[in-house]
Amino acid sequence: MADSTATLPIIDVDVFRAGGPSALVECDKAATAIISYGALIVRDSRVKEEDNSTFLDLIEDYFAQPVEDLKADEHPELSYQVGVTLENTEKPKCAVDEPCLKVITRLDPKERPLDISGHSPDPKCRFFWRMAEQPPYETAFPVAKAQNVIPNAPHIKNRWTPTMQQWGQSMKDAVEDVADMIATGLGISTKTFSEAGRYGSHLLAPTASDLVKYGKKDTILAGFHTDLNFLTIHGRSRYPGLNIWARNTGKRIPVKLPATGSYLLVQAGKQLEHITGGLVKAGFHEVVVNDATLKTIEARKTQFPDRPLIRISSTFFWTLSADYDLAPIPELVAKAHARRADAINLGGTDVEEEVVYETLKVGQQVQNELKHIALMA
Repeated sequence: MADSTATLPIIDVDVFRAGGPSALVECDKAATAIISYGALIVRDSRVKEEDNSTFLDLIEDYFAQPVEDLKADEHPELSYQVGVTLENTEKPKCAVDEPCLKVITRLDPKERPLDISGHSPDPKCRFFWRMAEQPPYETAFPVAKAQNVIPNAPHIKNRWTPTMQQWGQSMKDAVEDVADMIATGLGISTKTFSEAGRYGSHLLAPTASDLVKYGKKDTILAGFHTDLNFLTIHGRSRYPGLNIWARNTGKRIPVKLPATGSYLLVQAGKQLEHITGGLVKAGFHEVVVNDATLKTIEARKTQFPDRPLIRISSTFFWTLSADYDLAPIPELVAKAHARRADAINLGGTDVEEEVVYETLKVGQQVQNELKHIALMA
């Protein structure tokens, strides 16, 4: 299998934070990477591996509880935007989305995702923990002020908030700096994106897959999809299985962060695609059980026989503010059109279809996407 570290550029947030000419070079690298691949790897020394490990232990313990206990933390009336979403609830949008199906069709058969045409819900659970600054104004989208859910189990409750806040803040700090780096590299004001997301409903969003129940090879844990938010940032998972698709190659890349050090994966979401007029495209990805997953399952059975066999994704969704007018930035639209024209002039046979990005509130865009994936009626 290919190693994503050999393909995806590594961007150093520490260099950006230090300032100077090297910071601008790093910003250019970030913008080029997110345009070309829809993803990049980030190094940020503020991110501690021990914090990720503590977080993964907590979330494994949480999802090892009986389903009856988990259901107490479920809030479908809030479109599952806080608390737990249980398995077989969320559907992969791409199974019935025409533009998405065309993307799959254009891929070489050897590079296509596992088949999601049956549109079965994903056998994954998720927990949403809001890492948001409350807006000082009346919002048209009340879910943006939803209160966090704290589990009640005695062995979890006291650990929950400090662990979630510590790891969530590390990833939030990193991804906001990446947003500033991308804006700078795109030639717009550095704080364009981070200011637009100041009151965003940012979510620390660990996803859990029970590998005792769903540990058979080629099981789809999260079907081929893009994320609805602005940027998604991932820490290390203990189990392989995340595949991404690079925009510039059409190749499926099994994600593997560098073995040691403060590294994270960042992917573009639909809001970033929208605001750049398609200059950046949201990154497609899936999570599946493959040979590497199976090998890790067997190793952890031996090394950690008392730990639950649950695959946790260490994920954070960074989003724009719900009341923000999501509209393409004209100078980025011009760059997107120039990029597409260059592809046509070079005789490209697989030129991306042109998309019209209408202006709408971010909160409305989120609601539209939640309906597609069966989280909102």
